[in-house]
Amino acid sequence: MSNAPQPGDPGRDVYLAEGNAKQARKRVVADALIRNDQGHVLLVDPAYKAGWDLPGGMAEANEEPLDTVARELREELGLDADCVQMRGLLCVDWVGPHGPWDDLLAFVFDGGVLPNARVEKLSIKDDELSGFRFFPPDEALRLLPNRQRARATQALIALGDGIPRYLRDGVPAWNSSEAPTGWPHT
Repeated sequence: MSNAPQPGDPGRDVYLAEGNAKQARKRVVADALIRNDQGHVLLVDPAYKAGWDLPGGMAEANEEPLDTVARELREELGLDADCVQMRGLLCVDWVGPHGPWDDLLAFVFDGGVLPNARVEKLSIKDDELSGFRFFPPDEALRLLPNRQRARATQALIALGDGIPRYLRDGVPAWNSSEAPTGWPHT
């Protein structure tokens, strides 16, 4: 029999808060796959690291992933909901611990097509970026670091077939036409 306070007991919220404080925390990244009228993919060049990336970034504490990508697009490129309308989830990637980093969850959303009239008005709004550009998909993929390339490749495939992907380090956890097997993951 547990000594835990039951629902409605005094001290229940304090008890639950203590348990919550001991739970693992995950870092969350939320990016957008945005295209122009020619089907080229928007990449940004972060000033703080080498290589290109999809626009987006790290979630703040208790921030929902869609809010994260919206905030990052607004802060870095001045894009808001009037310009970019998220059209769905393309993939979620569990990225295992690597280097000094713990694991994280990376979301990629379909940011739709940005009309050329709006593309011409794009500008950097934040010193975190040193540049941005639209690239044909194959070229965009070549410019991305390996980890982001794998995720962006799967996002583009999901964009084409309409089937969101769950990835493990950029690799689909199962064939999208099959039900998942091997629970738990082996």
